[in-house]
Amino acid sequence: METQSCVEVKNEWGIVAARQAGRSLSKEIGFGSVDQARITTAISELARNIYLYAKRGQICIEEVQKPSKMGMRIGIQIVARDEGPGIPDIRQVMVDGFTTSGGMGAGLPGVKRLMDEFEIDSELGQGTIIKTIKWLR
Repeated sequence: METQSCVEVKNEWGIVAARQAGRSLSKEIGFGSVDQARITTAISELARNIYLYAKRGQICIEEVQKPSKMGMRIGIQIVARDEGPGIPDIRQVMVDGFTTSGGMGAGLPGVKRLMDEFEIDSELGQGTIIKTIKWLR
């Protein structure tokens, strides 16, 4: 059941569509309402960042599986990808309260807290890829 759905983010509607895709897949996988809210909040933040800083990109959402001691772990992976300006200082954007948009600064540190795994790769002038996973408990 490894289906991936990707949503283009180039306007507010892309943010809404990405949130809806994440909510429906997380529900399908079996996440409870609290984790569904965490996942959609993370997607919203990632999509908003694409829209604000890169102008366009995509959010890809898929079910992932990983063998563990108790059998197979199931989760949802969100990959935010853009070809924007890149992030000059990743350490700085990962500091709580740091904001360049006048927002609350929950941003990427917030996404990292909401999810179980978080990985960021950014190259100036090339863009940014953020991969994050939430595992079903």
